[in-house]
Amino acid sequence: MPATLNGKLVVAISSRALFDFEEENRVFEDEDDAAYMRVQLERLDAPARPGVAFALIKKLLAFNHGDTQPVEVVILSRNDPVSGLRVFKSAEHNGLKLERGVFTRGRAAHHYLTPLQANLFLSANDADVREAIVRGFPAARVYPQSLLAAETHADEVRIAFDGDAVLFSDEAEIVYQKDGLPAFHAHEHDKAALPLPAGPFRPLLEALHRLQQQAVEQAAEGGMKLRTALVTARSAPAHERAIRTLMSWGIAVDEAMFLGGLDKGPFLREFAPDFFFDDQTGHCESGARVGPTGQVIYGVTHGGELASFAVPSQQVD
Repeated sequence: MPATLNGKLVVAISSRALFDFEEENRVFEDEDDAAYMRVQLERLDAPARPGVAFALIKKLLAFNHGDTQPVEVVILSRNDPVSGLRVFKSAEHNGLKLERGVFTRGRAAHHYLTPLQANLFLSANDADVREAIVRGFPAARVYPQSLLAAETHADEVRIAFDGDAVLFSDEAEIVYQKDGLPAFHAHEHDKAALPLPAGPFRPLLEALHRLQQQAVEQAAEGGMKLRTALVTARSAPAHERAIRTLMSWGIAVDEAMFLGGLDKGPFLREFAPDFFFDDQTGHCESGARVGPTGQVIYGVTHGGELASFAVPSQQVD
């Protein structure tokens, strides 16, 4: 019987998001792919340093034990297969049990998200992230310069999400950008009882919610835990629609921060997420100064149009 990824939380991640390949990437940018491959081959037995998403991946994999394997992490990379050897060697050196990888040697990697049934795609490649989101997959462009996650709360994964254009659609953001803050508050007050359309990261939040429920019993036995936070520039009265939307999905986040335009960085520093997702460049730059951050390239801020987000059929390419 063939192996299956059904029912698992599947994270597809590029090698540059998992490990610090910034020096090697500069060789690629300054010279060419042949020079990059040569450097990776020369360093084949030199383990790469942890990258921006390393802590997140390590903690997610800690949910796997014995016959219970709810998390699958797959390397999905534009690297060549030889460079892929260094990725797997580095993973083994760092105690990451990774079994699957797809290496495309420069070809776009997002095509493989469908057969992988990915719940999340993390990459430093802007084009792959954009196309992944268009195809209906939660995806973020990592900030490689992000401060790495603090070595705290070792038994708990912490993930923080922006609201509009991340968990929710950009419907309200369009009103704000078009007509200003008073119109935004009036719009959200009038529609407080009407759930917002889903944004690109609703499928990930749902998958994390399932993992969180599965982990409750394990946590009682000393296993891994999961904590989520909504960190949004919304303030009262616009907070109500956000909370009611999550309620309509049957999902409760553990913390919610309605900051009314305050800098998100200091609040993220206190929450100490293993990863933070936001669509706005300014918020991502602030988040990256205190911890691992990824930008969700979606919605009106990135040249998109108003549209609710639908999860694609796994059979459609």
